[in-house]
Amino acid sequence: MKRSSILLLAFLAIICSSAACGQAAFPKLDIGVHAAKTPQDISVSLQILLVLTILSLAPAMLIMLTSFTRIIIVLSFSRSALGTQQVPPNSVLIGLALFLTFFTMAPIWNTVNQTALQPYLRHEISTDSAIERASVSVRGFMFAQAREKDIALFINLAHINHPTSEKDVPTHVLIPAFVIGELQKAFTMGFLIFIPFLIIDIVVSVSLMSMGMMMLPPVMISLPFKILLFVLVDGWHLIVKSLALSFH
Repeated sequence: MKRSSILLLAFLAIICSSAACGQAAFPKLDIGVHAAKTPQDISVSLQILLVLTILSLAPAMLIMLTSFTRIIIVLSFSRSALGTQQVPPNSVLIGLALFLTFFTMAPIWNTVNQTALQPYLRHEISTDSAIERASVSVRGFMFAQAREKDIALFINLAHINHPTSEKDVPTHVLIPAFVIGELQKAFTMGFLIFIPFLIIDIVVSVSLMSMGMMMLPPVMISLPFKILLFVLVDGWHLIVKSLALSFH
């Protein structure tokens, strides 16, 4: 151990001495802010600032404007109904929710890519036109999932005139209506998932009380039965199928 430490120190000393003599050159990283000299430099700086802003808002947009909210809540309810604590772990549930979100949102994103992103990259349309075309597809998805009562609630809270068409509904009214609609549907699906597991818990608890086993926690007995039931009915297949069909 001492010999390896001595060799390491000798190696570092050789490197430092060679660098001091100019025999070795180490790269230097320099990041700074400099004055723009041409209009193109200003344009690039604004584009970088816009990209950083979009990246900072991307998580909130992914959660609030897509199917992610409903999916992650239903998956969390499923784990809670099973009573398996942290199995599956949060990282697995979030990863599955993300891939299911990509799957369910793929038609909308393909439409946005064909009608807005690709024409914009080919310089066929302006930035405003690209944003408007992209918002049409996203708003169409949110209108299909939002409830009329939720939209009417936020229209009344915003004190705006009653819209005559979907185009007249502002986006800042549509987004919260879509989110609370997703929460309502997710909690409804979670309640239906809880029912069979709740019945198992009740049956096990009554059985233990009738046998006089008051000190035995019912969870220890009901958990294997709940896992067995979930496996026999292919629970993850049914949950994912129900989630995917709920968006059509």
